[in-house]
Amino acid sequence: MTGEPQAPEDPAASAAAADQAAREAREAGAILTVDLSAIADNWRTLAALAAPAECAAVVKANAYGLGIDRVAPALWKAGARTFFVAHFKEALELRALLPEAVIYVLNGLLPETAADHAAARLRPVLGSVPEITEWSDFCRDQGADLPTALHVDTGMNRLGLSVDEAVQLAGTRRMLGFTPSLVMSHLACADTPGHALTARQRAVFADVIRRFRGVPGSLANSAGTLLGRDFRFELVRPGIFLYGGVAITGVPPLRPVVRLEAKIIQVSSVAAGETVGYGAAERLKRPSRLATVSIGYADGLFRAAGSSDLAKGVEAVVAGRRCHLVGRVSMDLATLDITDLPEGTVQRGDVAVFLGDGISVDDLAARSGTIGYEVLTSLGARYARRYIGG
Repeated sequence: MTGEPQAPEDPAASAAAADQAAREAREAGAILTVDLSAIADNWRTLAALAAPAECAAVVKANAYGLGIDRVAPALWKAGARTFFVAHFKEALELRALLPEAVIYVLNGLLPETAADHAAARLRPVLGSVPEITEWSDFCRDQGADLPTALHVDTGMNRLGLSVDEAVQLAGTRRMLGFTPSLVMSHLACADTPGHALTARQRAVFADVIRRFRGVPGSLANSAGTLLGRDFRFELVRPGIFLYGGVAITGVPPLRPVVRLEAKIIQVSSVAAGETVGYGAAERLKRPSRLATVSIGYADGLFRAAGSSDLAKGVEAVVAGRRCHLVGRVSMDLATLDITDLPEGTVQRGDVAVFLGDGISVDDLAARSGTIGYEVLTSLGARYARRYIGG
């Protein structure tokens, strides 16, 4: 991470790690594969698009559920130098991984934690007058101008200084005990093409950042980065687009990042008219062959992804063909209809692909009544996780 020569790989250690990975895959009910090279390529694509603006990386929520301990170093290796997390605890974990990175904490400064942030060289994103006062007083007490970001609410009404507070602060910022290293805001509807609020937020932010002469501005998330040069300012902060999700409705994602395979643990034949799963939510209309798979809502396959007599649920790829879920998803299990596959094609121990083979996180999300962000951040802890391309 620091450009120093890496020690030669220990063949014995590599063999032991491979054996452990094989054992975990054998013992787990499902396998999640994360392609680190795809994440790195997605970042490089956005960095080239955003230039001359800096391209940061958002790695909050355990790098959107994919493992910050593996994802953040891969992004650093690709060239990312500025990172955003939500919580102070996440920032401490990231600092241990990336000693030289610039790290912003989006949820701001919790009371009486200024010294802790400073000790770890973290930059809280300050969005209220009490936070700014606490950080400013701490900087004066320490005799240090410690970098931090200011968050201005330009229309989302969630976090941030009001526009009036930001304008007033810009006029008196020489009285602060610190110099802001970044002024930022967040777009509420950038993923919806043509939404009027997006242009309005951009205009408000441009007026605010003009008053903070010499301080870099950041408005664009993944979707905002794709909206054009006017939205990028000096720094963009993509998240979902790095991880293979859709950023703007109608704009295809970049390289897919995750593959999720669940093991088939039983194949059975069930007569027409029988029901499947809890609540007898779906009645079979034909004699059917079913494959029960070792995955459920405890693993992040949402209960809403199941099927009923009224609506078909999600699909998974079995032996190269898409097969629908039958009945409800339970805590540990789900059931697929494999009737249309040739008899004998599917055996116990085979896998059903819920992500991959043409099924994206947004496909799975749409069938589950949610968004790709929630699919990624809900990926369960019981999977055997494989990382490739790192």
